[in-house]
Amino acid sequence: MLFEKENFTIVKTSPFTDQKPGTSGLRKKVSVFQQKNYTENFIQAIFDGLENFEGESLIIGGDGRFYNKEVIQIAIKMAAANGFGKVIIGQNGILSTPAASHIIRKYGAFGGLILSASHNPGGPNEDFGIKYNVSNGGPAPEQITNKVFELSQNIQEYKILKSEDIDLSLIGKKSIGLMQIEIIDSVNDYAELMETLFDFPKITAMFRSGFRFAFDAMSAVTGPYALEIFENRLGAPKGTVMNGTPLPDFGGHHPDPNLVHAKKLYDLMMGDDAPDFGAASDGDGDRNLIIGKGIYITPSDSLAMLAANAHHAPAYKEGIAGIARSMPTSMASDRVAEKLGIELHETPTGWKFFGNLLDDGRVTICGEESAGTGSDHIREKDGLWAVLLWLNILASRQQSIEDIVHDHWNTFGRTYYSRHDYEDIDASIADKLMSDLRAKLSTITGKTIGALTIENADDFSYSDPIDHCKSANQGIRVFFEGGSRLVLRLSGTGTSGATLRVYMETFEPDPQNQNFDPQEALSHLIFAAQSLAEITKRTGRDTPTVIT
Repeated sequence: MLFEKENFTIVKTSPFTDQKPGTSGLRKKVSVFQQKNYTENFIQAIFDGLENFEGESLIIGGDGRFYNKEVIQIAIKMAAANGFGKVIIGQNGILSTPAASHIIRKYGAFGGLILSASHNPGGPNEDFGIKYNVSNGGPAPEQITNKVFELSQNIQEYKILKSEDIDLSLIGKKSIGLMQIEIIDSVNDYAELMETLFDFPKITAMFRSGFRFAFDAMSAVTGPYALEIFENRLGAPKGTVMNGTPLPDFGGHHPDPNLVHAKKLYDLMMGDDAPDFGAASDGDGDRNLIIGKGIYITPSDSLAMLAANAHHAPAYKEGIAGIARSMPTSMASDRVAEKLGIELHETPTGWKFFGNLLDDGRVTICGEESAGTGSDHIREKDGLWAVLLWLNILASRQQSIEDIVHDHWNTFGRTYYSRHDYEDIDASIADKLMSDLRAKLSTITGKTIGALTIENADDFSYSDPIDHCKSANQGIRVFFEGGSRLVLRLSGTGTSGATLRVYMETFEPDPQNQNFDPQEALSHLIFAAQSLAEITKRTGRDTPTVIT
């Protein structure tokens, strides 16, 4: 039933029970978002959860995946009906997540709607997502996302402007109703920010000397940014950027920069004629893959190495204030923080937990084992930022990435680390596995599994040192004598079933023992994880879906 009120329409609706945001917004299959009123309900719940935004600016953009343009048109009309004074949109609706964070901060926007399912597949039968970022450019904290879910469960109506769709291809200003619309170049603001952080002339000189680089944009949102920055501004040869055109279905590929989905890049980097450096980014541009000639750098190692070498870039030449890592991320960066005499913070998974630490100046560089790395320049993880910092370090140190890696291990020790993902498990089985393991945590201290002895175990909880908000049940940690660690948790970024993630790490200080295959070095922990959680017995899975 429709009611006219001024220049917008009030549409009666009813709640959907499944609109609880995960670690990074609401992600579902496209067909779910296409249900009548589903998208509108969630956007209205976001707006209803905000206060004092009348007349303020809202950023809207997405990674270009299927259904992106349709939802942008809905969001524009709902923003106008709900009282925003202005929306700023990337040309053609395209904004990488890092660029959206920067634009929120640069233009002093009240917040932003980012339309993405990150590294998940795209297409009519694949995934879509919506998340809200606050005025500091970071993901909405749990206080807001919990309120949004609560409101979504009681929603009775939403507001939307009756208007024609906006042409998103033309840069410039226009208006609908009482709201202004500004369509901006999606790339320029972000590229200019990168120029303030890194030594572009030094990186350019490295390319001119014959340095070879391969970047896989995975037919996703970073393509236009990578082409502008790497090829146009830094002078890397044409063709350095592969798969540089964003496609609604990412070319039929899974835009997750890991060794399974970026195998073509990995094979290139392991070949006889490999470039000096290889990298990739994901669907919305906030994750990264780093590979040297003949050597893969785990995200946890990359975080530690970037923190140890950040002073080579102009923005960090005076040093960094501290490091924050998600709990499942390896403790390699802890050892860097200890040697540098700076703060180290361990948080739950989700970039939103880094925001207060960054805003308070407690940390400068943050990272997650899931290939997200970033700094205080924005409030999101940033794939191209990580790649550019690596390029700056390589240009400054004038060493191969392999030499830099081994130098780091000699200095700080090597943390052998791996993540095993068991995807699309029946949710009830996954929940039971975790609850049963949680129930026996208090009884397993001192238990021996093979050559390992359990030192202690817990279910990680976090108290934010800035606002003192608490987050419980963030993942099971099992510590062994000698410094090894197991972590088990269920992922909050999937759209179907459940994903069990098992993280294993062991510390090796002796350079003579730092060159084993990680799966071999971690074999005792792999066995321990199976023994403790009964993964194969409960799930029927003999092997993980993905190993990273």
